[in-house]
Amino acid sequence: MVDKDENNELVRRYKQYLRLERSLSANTRDAYLADLDKLLSYLLLEGIGVKNVTLDVLHGFAAGLHDVGIHPRSQARVISGIKSFFRFLLLDGSIESDPTELLESPKIGFKIPEVLTLEEIDRIISTVDLSKSEGQRNRAILETLYSCGLRVSELVNLKLSELYFDEGFIKVEGKGSKQRLVPISPRAIKEIRLYFYDRNAVPAKKGQEDYLFLSRRGTKMSRIMVFHIVKEQVQAAGIVKNVSPHTFRHSFATHLLEGGANLKAIQCMLGHEDIATTEIYTHVDRSMLRSEIIAHHPRNIHYGERQERTE
Repeated sequence: MVDKDENNELVRRYKQYLRLERSLSANTRDAYLADLDKLLSYLLLEGIGVKNVTLDVLHGFAAGLHDVGIHPRSQARVISGIKSFFRFLLLDGSIESDPTELLESPKIGFKIPEVLTLEEIDRIISTVDLSKSEGQRNRAILETLYSCGLRVSELVNLKLSELYFDEGFIKVEGKGSKQRLVPISPRAIKEIRLYFYDRNAVPAKKGQEDYLFLSRRGTKMSRIMVFHIVKEQVQAAGIVKNVSPHTFRHSFATHLLEGGANLKAIQCMLGHEDIATTEIYTHVDRSMLRSEIIAHHPRNIHYGERQERTE
């Protein structure tokens, strides 16, 4: 049963928030409220109160926008307005969790992101000054970003207890707290093991002991710190492309795909939302994932060739 009075009160407070806290113009506020009204009308027909909205309900609403022929760009605007409303409800304390957190907007076209060549990646990593106390740590960070295709948030949250080097995997917690096993290359394992000498010399703060990458203060690395490391090394390498930590992830996937790796395996390793659910992941053979990495990723191919030449 929908409590219209409660819904009206939530909308009234949201209007006040847009006007006083966000300082939006009247036209912008009207646009936000018009988009919200579409959802409220849908909820009224479905008999669902605002506080009872779930991700599944929102998926049904979004599908309805598509079915009636609303342009993807307009769909994206509506969803953006709805996300703003539920973020307010969360801040306001009216709801305990945001149902729009995993709600994706329709694809409306995007600029193709930059891709680094293997030679450029090697140049970037080679610019790290190993004479500095944080040098080997930074080298291990860059190698892990590329060799495992991690999001920066996944990298900074890597834990010592989730490294399975003997098996050739690391456990990663991605979006929505979903965990997956990601194959790790021998090159990345080598760089991380070399970093252990420096890491053990840094006293970890209480509660931070299990994090793999630590700051000089003994705390977990921040996302901003990783962005700074990448920017600094890219500049030192003389590369003029617009590079961020995500560029390493995109390059990882691109190089695998160009090398002939199975697309589904790449998606699983990246933890893409549409296939990286536990139910689907359990049906993908982990040995297949690792074999795809070993067979098609440049790091493993070149590492193996160098090993053969030195033996």
